[in-house]
Amino acid sequence: MITMHKIHANELCFDGAVSLESQVDGSKPWRIPHAQRTLFMPDAINGKAGVPAGVRIRFASDTRSAAVEVEPMDAERLMDCVIDGELFATAVLAPGESVYRFEGLPEGEKSIELFLSQRHPVTVRHLELGTDATYSVPDDKRPRWIAYGSSITQCEAAASPSQTWPAIVAQRKGWHGTNLGYSANCHMEPMVARMIRDMPADFISLCVGVNIMGGGSLNERTFQPALIGFVQIVREKHADIPIVVQSPIYASERESAPNKVGLTLEGMRLLIREAVGTLRENGDSRLYYVDGLDVFGQEYNHHLPDKLHPDAEGYKLMAESMIRQFGQVLPDGI
Repeated sequence: MITMHKIHANELCFDGAVSLESQVDGSKPWRIPHAQRTLFMPDAINGKAGVPAGVRIRFASDTRSAAVEVEPMDAERLMDCVIDGELFATAVLAPGESVYRFEGLPEGEKSIELFLSQRHPVTVRHLELGTDATYSVPDDKRPRWIAYGSSITQCEAAASPSQTWPAIVAQRKGWHGTNLGYSANCHMEPMVARMIRDMPADFISLCVGVNIMGGGSLNERTFQPALIGFVQIVREKHADIPIVVQSPIYASERESAPNKVGLTLEGMRLLIREAVGTLRENGDSRLYYVDGLDVFGQEYNHHLPDKLHPDAEGYKLMAESMIRQFGQVLPDGI
């Protein structure tokens, strides 16, 4: 019988989480302040804030094995083990199962990140390491990046939790990433702007518009003022950091077909570009615009199986595009 070194959930470091909900037998990561969840209407951003996209358990250890016990649920869930910035293995939990296992980890001290599901909520009970294994949580001095967006930022269709485009970009660039992509949401809610304002950040990206267009939640009269207000709220405590505002990627059925309030994606890209230009004219010199068509244009249409969301390979391609786009607009040192 092998004895394991057990670390309870309340002792773990959950990078990428905004808050933790303490439960009797574990901790559940949230991507909003859990204590204020009723203010993030409706229903904690339609329940998506309780999905831990981009959240990972980070630690250093010389362990050769790791196991994570979670609360079981009636859905298949994946967990990635990333070692020293490289994907080592993906573990799959069948419905009803509760323990992810990783064996044969490399010898010696190493940085380990265990990425939680980007599709389903997760309550972590504890982490188990090999007998006499070391365990520590080193200081993380990497630049902090917050990525706000929709399902195209949450990336449910990614091959596994560490293969979303924000996770890939963060790993490649050496950033501490926080994924605030909320599937079927991202309507530039003021509560989300206030939350981002109050979070530590060295760089922020905002991908806006596609669900506002799809839901008709703002129109030509209200969209630009809402975007300008959202950015200005964030700027209240992030006066000097770079902020990128990205317009929607290509979506064939939404490009030129007006929605119920008369907006098209083609028109929204112009509105976003104009709003960013207006803010820059008013002194926001560290605000940058990225055109979604330069990130994922019509040439990638075959990677949009539902004509809106990239497939797993598409998210990898999108990561490469985002790295290029960020490199073109961001100052050195980020």
